[in-house]
Amino acid sequence: MPDLTEEEYDALDEKWTKNPPKPGPNGTGFFAQRKAALAAQSACSITVDSFTADYLLAKAEAAHKTPADIISDMVQEQMAVAL
Repeated sequence: MPDLTEEEYDALDEKWTKNPPKPGPNGTGFFAQRKAALAAQSACSITVDSFTADYLLAKAEAAHKTPADIISDMVQEQMAVAL
């Protein structure tokens, strides 16, 4: 994220001071919705050896993606080849 100027910092401070985020009832607030979205993205977990984990992390950093995105891309490529 680029650094902000003093004026931009002041504008953000004023905005959030005058209009603080309000939590919603029954999981309708911002943080509850974000937590639910993140939980939906990570449907299951798998265990891999350290070599595979290092490979995935290196590929993810190089592509500016998450390791889950790299795995998803690999699976989609393999499924496309199989068809």
